[in-house]
Amino acid sequence: MDKKVIATEKAPKPIGPYSVAVQAGNFVFTSGQLGLDPATGNLVPGGIEAQTRQALKNLGNVLSDAGSGLEFAVKTIVFMKDMAEFSKMNAVYAEFFSENPPARSTVQAELPKGGAVEIEVIAILK
Repeated sequence: MDKKVIATEKAPKPIGPYSVAVQAGNFVFTSGQLGLDPATGNLVPGGIEAQTRQALKNLGNVLSDAGSGLEFAVKTIVFMKDMAEFSKMNAVYAEFFSENPPARSTVQAELPKGGAVEIEVIAILK
C-alpha cells in the first residue's frame, strides 16, 4: 500500500515532526487540528466555539487538498481541555456534520498552546 504525505498552505503548519495528513490507500488520516488561525499560528479568540469552528475549517481544507472532504469523514476524535464545555463544542460540531455524521470519540486532555479543543479525522477519498 502506498503512503502519501499531504501538505497544504490552507491550514496551520505542523509544530513538530509530523505530517498534517497522510493518505494510505483510499483513506486520509489527519493529525489533530487546534483552533489555530493558519495566517498567524495563534488560537482564534472566542473560546471553545470559535476554536471548534476553526479546527473543523482547517480540517476541511486539509481534506480538500488531499482529495476528500468533511462529508467523507468516517471517524473523528475530539480532544477537549474541559468536558464541561462539551455541549458548546457539540453544537458547533453539529453545524459541520448535520447529516450522516461520522463515528466519534471525545476525550479530555491537556492540549498544546493551551487550546480548548483539538480534532482529528479519518476520511475516505472522493
